[in-house]
Amino acid sequence: MSIEIAKHFNCEIISGDSMQVYRYMDIGTAKISKDEMEGVPHHLIDIHDPDDPYSVAEFQEECRRLILDIHARGKMPFIVGGTGLYVESVCYGFEFAEVGEDTAFRQEQQAFADEYGAEALHARLQVVDPPSAQRLHPNDQRRIIRALEIYHLTGTPLSSQLEGQKRESPYDLCLVGLTMDRQMLYKRIEARIDVMMEQGLVDEVRDLLNRGYGPGLVSMLGLGYKQMISCIQGEETLEEAVFTLKRDTRRFAKRQLSWFRHMKEITWVDVSDTANFCANFTQIRDIIAGKFLSNIEYTSKQSK
Repeated sequence: MSIEIAKHFNCEIISGDSMQVYRYMDIGTAKISKDEMEGVPHHLIDIHDPDDPYSVAEFQEECRRLILDIHARGKMPFIVGGTGLYVESVCYGFEFAEVGEDTAFRQEQQAFADEYGAEALHARLQVVDPPSAQRLHPNDQRRIIRALEIYHLTGTPLSSQLEGQKRESPYDLCLVGLTMDRQMLYKRIEARIDVMMEQGLVDEVRDLLNRGYGPGLVSMLGLGYKQMISCIQGEETLEEAVFTLKRDTRRFAKRQLSWFRHMKEITWVDVSDTANFCANFTQIRDIIAGKFLSNIEYTSKQSK
């Protein structure tokens, strides 16, 4: 859908995904291939090695630069995906304090989680930042540790920093969200994971480990990678790891939807009728055209 919309409105796509920035991590991130791009320029894909952490502040800075550049060339910037905080930070120009990192603190929290379990780590966040604890699932250790690290370094909960952000956009926005029947979505998630396994997700993760990218890296704690590492290291059988991955991905999708639901400016389009691509495309095309009618040349091309 994003490719057809981009071609119709002369867009360049900016990936809003916090994991597709990493090189060598293609299958587990469902990274778009060159053939699938169909000539549409894509940005912020394969720009970091897995041991070079990517932050929301960097994403925001890069998006600001790209939006100006794409617009100056007479094209429309089009963010597709992905990670709620990342996308929202660009849409509304969030201001982030320079928090920095504390590697030793991260390692300490990870060691605590390894010894006492995800629920115990989550309980630590519940003490210092209840709103963030409510938003984050106990299995989302990467973001829980980051929230704890922010509190550790600043003395201010992450949730308080987010609440203080202004909800005024520096851009003329058109926000479109895709939704579908929840059970259908879960079945599609599970089917996609089956495809990932067939494509060689285990071998991809093993290759990353052989390259020296350890399981404690932020990138390696992402969905798909953490679960396959457990399998490779003998902590779970392959069947158990796939079960856990499907469960955790369903939970992630639920949280992702909840995050975007609070962005009131989004126009939601139900695409449960996946066979009727033409109708779905036409509806989304008309939403965008209606928003920017005075600013872009809207053609009445017949959708394919």
